Amino acid sequence: MKIEQYTKEFAYNIKLAYPVILGMLGHTLIGIVDNYMVGNLGSTELAAVSLGNSFIFLAMAIGIGFSTAITPLVAEADAEKNDKKIRTTFHHGLLLCTVLGVSLFVITVLSKQLMYFMDQPKAVVLLAAPYIDWVAFSLIPVVMYQGYKQFSDGLSLTKYSMYSIILTNIVHVFFNYVLIYGFWFFPKLGVTGAALGTVISRIMMVVFMHYLMKHNAVMKKYFKNFTFKEIKKSIIKKIVALGVPSAMQMLFEVTLFTAAIWLSGSLGKNSQAANQIALILASSTFMVAMGLSVTAMIRVGHSRGVADYKNLIIVARSIFLLAIITEALFALIFVVFHNFLPHLFLNMHDPAQVLDNNEIILITSKLLLIAAIFQISDGIQVVVLGALRGLQDVKVPMYITFVAYWIVGFPISFYLGKYTDLKAVGIWIGLLAGLTAAALFLYIRFVRLTKKLVAQHTDKEV
Repeated sequence: MKIEQYTKEFAYNIKLAYPVILGMLGHTLIGIVDNYMVGNLGSTELAAVSLGNSFIFLAMAIGIGFSTAITPLVAEADAEKNDKKIRTTFHHGLLLCTVLGVSLFVITVLSKQLMYFMDQPKAVVLLAAPYIDWVAFSLIPVVMYQGYKQFSDGLSLTKYSMYSIILTNIVHVFFNYVLIYGFWFFPKLGVTGAALGTVISRIMMVVFMHYLMKHNAVMKKYFKNFTFKEIKKSIIKKIVALGVPSAMQMLFEVTLFTAAIWLSGSLGKNSQAANQIALILASSTFMVAMGLSVTAMIRVGHSRGVADYKNLIIVARSIFLLAIITEALFALIFVVFHNFLPHLFLNMHDPAQVLDNNEIILITSKLLLIAAIFQISDGIQVVVLGALRGLQDVKVPMYITFVAYWIVGFPISFYLGKYTDLKAVGIWIGLLAGLTAAALFLYIRFVRLTKKLVAQHTDKEV
């Protein structure tokens, strides 16, 4: 096949992906703003937010992963032009996301006691505990928002989550500033202020999303006549059957990165702070691949709905190629600016922080060189995973991601981080190994599955 077959799809891929990317960057920006504003208070406060968010990220991974089940089902129904199926999937999906959000809030608050058994610095744990209490509550609106977002993504209306996130970030910056530092009649709350700013902004995120979607000409018809009488066990089972393995896939990856945070914390607060800065930067570029992953889910799901498997392969490969090109560019940026980027997250003007800052910058710059390498592996694995979700293939990828991250990646991270002089750098080498294994085996799964689907469809036509 000629390369032009894939590159001609780039324009439509980007059109679908860029609002998703900007929306996801907006999500990440909430974390960046927290880290930037809290980082000015000191390295202990920055480490506390890092530790607190590690618990929140685990819960968010489950919620976001589960909600991705909605997109391929809606995309398939949209290809079939089945409005009833679209509406039913939306209502059931939103209900399940709300219940899951409440459950995750309760579980996260209860699980914070684990911090006291994790060999973390005492000063960091004391600041992280109240932060977790507040930010955990924001899991309810976050997972509800995902129900709305995945529904609109399935209809290829990807701009609404972008608009919502832009408005959310304006709210977040305002409340973070006044509640962290104290301004006008607002009290100076430090780390707790960052948590409250996040809670308020995420509640508004759902409000914005609901309003924008309900007043859209295409989507408003799906908001009418919701009743619990229409809830069917068969539809719930279908969403759960796709959602639970998808949640596990995301959980396995996020827990690997969370383990990296905890392992870094056991090496000291500066290693943990360096890990957090590198993770925020790597997560920001990863959002581009995540946007392309959603595009793969939408377009593959749509092609599956019309049973056009040959075009499905072309579309998927075009997205894979686009992801490799963009992640390679980000890798180059990390290599060129690895000594400069850490400065953006630290208060370089405080004499009391000079020694800590110098050590954090040294560690972070090394981590960014490894992050540059795993950009490509990370990009490939997430876009292929999106394509597999579009095919509604979730169980085998769940097993693949478990093996890649926890049989390959984590043992390497643990050994190199705890028992060699590589320390934080060794932890990230383990991350690289896990992501590369996932990318390789998920791609093999996609190739085998699509070949089988093409062959079956050809036999039917004959």
